[in-house]
Amino acid sequence: MSDTPPEQAFHDHRELLFSLVYNMLGSVADTEDVLQETWLSWAARNQAAGAERIENPRAYLVRIAVNRALAHRDAISRRRETYIGPWLPEPLVGPLADTPAPDDAAEAALRAESVSMALLVVLETLTPLERGVFVLHEVFGYAHTEIADILGRSPSAIRQLAHRAREHVHARRPRYEPDPRVRREVTERFMAAALGGDLDALLRILSPEVTLWGDGGGKAAGGLRPLHGRDKVARLLAGLAPRSGKGLRIAYRRVNGDPSALLLAGDTPYAVLVLDLTPDGDQVCGIYAVANPDKLAHVN
Repeated sequence: MSDTPPEQAFHDHRELLFSLVYNMLGSVADTEDVLQETWLSWAARNQAAGAERIENPRAYLVRIAVNRALAHRDAISRRRETYIGPWLPEPLVGPLADTPAPDDAAEAALRAESVSMALLVVLETLTPLERGVFVLHEVFGYAHTEIADILGRSPSAIRQLAHRAREHVHARRPRYEPDPRVRREVTERFMAAALGGDLDALLRILSPEVTLWGDGGGKAAGGLRPLHGRDKVARLLAGLAPRSGKGLRIAYRRVNGDPSALLLAGDTPYAVLVLDLTPDGDQVCGIYAVANPDKLAHVN
């Protein structure tokens, strides 16, 4: 066994495990389930009579967690088949960079490796293995040989999976990242226009090819399919403002690492809005609105 007590070893690597699994699954609840399974497997391994010493607890825990996450993808896919309306990842909501962060698992993941909401949506289009390889290699910097050991595949197979995943992602997600200050300023302008029902301002801030994803899961406001095009999106938002905007207040937060907006009805989370910007940062090309209360249960 390692010289570090099993409980301490697991605690030391929990932030990494949470981030890895969350980026593979896009669900906080499923991530917590995987971490619980990982802990039980780790504890049983350490308590087994005559078990060999584990020289590298981190590598061992990562292998368990990643493979458990892959096993969970089937159940998640089955749930997606009956999901009402567009499905979006469960948002990780944390304080803005200039606000102290609480010591919480989801917040800790934000401080570690955050994948944007827009990229998580693209990752949903990969196969589970492609996504796992992409997350391990592109986000966490694992070498192909290390990933081969984690997944029990040959290095050449991992290289092929990595190539397919990278090409797929880059074709759908350009390599750019707006300045956080620009993102926050655009988010504030968008929220003022949307909640104020200002159609002209919305038409100016939205790009011609904007898409709105509204995830209500059949339990809150949200369309049955994504809405495309500046005119349609602007008119929908302006039309909703007099009804849905009443009594809501805005709290600006980081969502999956990006400055975004949390809408509150009193003290209860009502929706999380994340914007995707055009490469020049001047207009909004994607709106991700998560209102399903099940996905906001951990938001505070």
